[in-house]
Amino acid sequence: MLRRQKEIRTQVQRVIDAALFALSFWLAHWIRFNGDNFGPWFRSQIQFFGGKLEIQPFEAYSTVLLLILPLALVLLESQGFYNRPLIASRRQTAWQLLKACTLVTVSVVIALFFLKVELARAVIVLFGALSFVLVMLKEILLRLWVETKVSQDQLKKRLILAGTVEDTARIRAELKRRPHDDIVIADRIDLNVSSIESLVESLHEHSANAVLLSAKHTYFGQVEKVIQACELEGVEVWLMADFFKTQISQTALDEFYGRPMLVFRSAPEASWQGVAKHALDLVGAFFLLLLSAIPMLVIAALIKRSSPGPVFFRQSRSGLNGKPFTMYKFRSMATDAEQRKHELAVLNEMDGPVFKVTNDPRVTPIGRWLRKYSLDEFPQLFNVLRGEMSLVGPRPLPVDEVRRFDDVAHRRRLSVKPGLTCLWQVSGRNNVCKFEDWVRLDLEYIDNWSIWLDFKILFRTIPVVLAGTGAK
Repeated sequence: MLRRQKEIRTQVQRVIDAALFALSFWLAHWIRFNGDNFGPWFRSQIQFFGGKLEIQPFEAYSTVLLLILPLALVLLESQGFYNRPLIASRRQTAWQLLKACTLVTVSVVIALFFLKVELARAVIVLFGALSFVLVMLKEILLRLWVETKVSQDQLKKRLILAGTVEDTARIRAELKRRPHDDIVIADRIDLNVSSIESLVESLHEHSANAVLLSAKHTYFGQVEKVIQACELEGVEVWLMADFFKTQISQTALDEFYGRPMLVFRSAPEASWQGVAKHALDLVGAFFLLLLSAIPMLVIAALIKRSSPGPVFFRQSRSGLNGKPFTMYKFRSMATDAEQRKHELAVLNEMDGPVFKVTNDPRVTPIGRWLRKYSLDEFPQLFNVLRGEMSLVGPRPLPVDEVRRFDDVAHRRRLSVKPGLTCLWQVSGRNNVCKFEDWVRLDLEYIDNWSIWLDFKILFRTIPVVLAGTGAK
């Protein structure tokens, strides 16, 4: 996989492992410190290790963490713990972790001896055992999560190999020789035979995340057209060459299994800010669901009593790179709303493929109130937890509306996850009636994205929603 994404994933793993080693040390001390409360058997075990029942508070040993944490990470690295495939064998994981935890424990004992720091031996033994158990439990839970369908959809990169048959065959053979848990070859395109239109159709059909382009035996003009087409689509191009200039994309040097590669991207790249955004999505959606659980039950009851039909409205929307997903909302319209949509086509107030009507007769009384304060959007927090949406991002459009885009440049709004709120939401909501302005705001968000911009939009959303500004 690309080195930068692997480095970010490894750094996240290191931070979690360091926290677990710190927690293990604290738990070991806590168990030993409260030894009197665990009965005579526990006291006998302490005496068996040659320890006294008295022990100083944790603060007296907290500086030992300055030794443990870097030592643990270095020893895990030395055992190849961070060079494993995403899904490694449990035996390999357990063996590498056991050796690292044993070496950490022995090293701590030796270091404390030379530093003349008195620490109960039971604490050190418990620390070694607990660190192995907690980190191994983390690996088991991570493996279970990685093997779920939701995780597979998020982690796997759907690639289209573009180049001559000879070039793509060579790349496929290399991928088969190396274990890769996060790469799926969605399609192969021979650029010397197929048209750029067929490549674009393949991008749409497979919701591809990137095009891996080998230009060794491909006409340079075709390669340039591929880059330009992917710029408009908001899809990354991984180019094994350095020949061309771009208008929108930023160019970054990366590597793909040891081969130098230029990446042309017109969407935010993988970064620590991206990790922070994902963490904000998960934590924010979880706590918002907890806070809104009772109001959501009340809303569900009101919908059920006010009109016949289901509580939730489900619709296929276009997600990251156009990948369809099922979006959830509280039902705010009559159950035959989709069938009556064509009757209201002449009243559509939005240009382009988007459909918006003021005082839509299909909206129920309770639905009008829900829409005014965006309460109908609350179930989308489940989409955020599933990784299909973000708290902040371009609003997801129905799949059929995306298919009617008359300007391919509009598809670049699909290059990031759709969100619950966006610049359009805090810039007048439905008062923005021109689809071009809507897209312009979305692209402005993509081109200037930062985690601080997300926070700014979230804070600006609160008063807009509470006041029902621009709602229809």
